Amino acid sequence: MKTFFGSPGTVSGLLLRIVQCCFAAASIGTMASASIGTASAFRFSNYTAYCYLVASMGLQVLWSTGLACLDAYALRMKRDLQNPLLVSLFVVGDWVTATLSLGAASSSAGVTVLYARDLDFCRQQPHLPCSRFQISIILAFVTWFFVAASSLVMFLLVASV
Repeated sequence: MKTFFGSPGTVSGLLLRIVQCCFAAASIGTMASASIGTASAFRFSNYTAYCYLVASMGLQVLWSTGLACLDAYALRMKRDLQNPLLVSLFVVGDWVTATLSLGAASSSAGVTVLYARDLDFCRQQPHLPCSRFQISIILAFVTWFFVAASSLVMFLLVASV
């Protein structure tokens, strides 16, 4: 197998997974901090799209952390993780998490645009943390970008066998 930037068992792969994990955790943290406050802010953040975003980013944190630990172990023990079966598992996992991340970020962005711009809900009730919802969604899209890059690298690795 060829070695690409972000391949499993490499320093670049470890850094890519750490970045994915950090942005997903930041998205969850921003959404969680937006939910704390008045009762109406809590109800506003209880919409399904926002719950889906938090669940998707939580899964992304778990997946990225697991693969980062595996990369760190492979680097420390000088093991090769570029086994076709293992890389195929990485491809499927990255595709699933990339699809979930993009779907969650897009649906949350749609709800936020509806309430912030179309209905002027955020201007009518200024105590709602709409800007934090938007920041959380931006962080989710950045997470998706890194997951998509990782997914592309894994696909190229499987195709190079």
